[in-house]
Amino acid sequence: MLARVFCYEMDVAMFAVIRTGGKQYTVAKDDLLTVEKIEAEAGSTVELGEVLMFGEGANVTVGAPLVAGALVRAEVVEQSRANKIIVFKKRRRQNYRRTHGHRQEQTVLKIVEIATA
Repeated sequence: MLARVFCYEMDVAMFAVIRTGGKQYTVAKDDLLTVEKIEAEAGSTVELGEVLMFGEGANVTVGAPLVAGALVRAEVVEQSRANKIIVFKKRRRQNYRRTHGHRQEQTVLKIVEIATA
């Protein structure tokens, strides 16, 4: 499925597929990315070592499951919270209603560098 996504992006510079917070993201240099909360101060640099795939144009390296020696460096732009999600439970004809809200904490990253071995 990933090969189908990148077949039309032949003129794109270096890209990588990383895994953080249980999710996978396709990133390139200077991308802004919102991920699950990472414990780091705003302005600091974090290293994301779980690189599943990287490449440049048609030259793609796929890991099994991770690419050895590959690393993505990102700068923490800000720590924030997502929009509120309302959880509403109701049982009809029982006079039972419960409302809960949740705001997920998240980190905004700017991709600085995609480093390979």
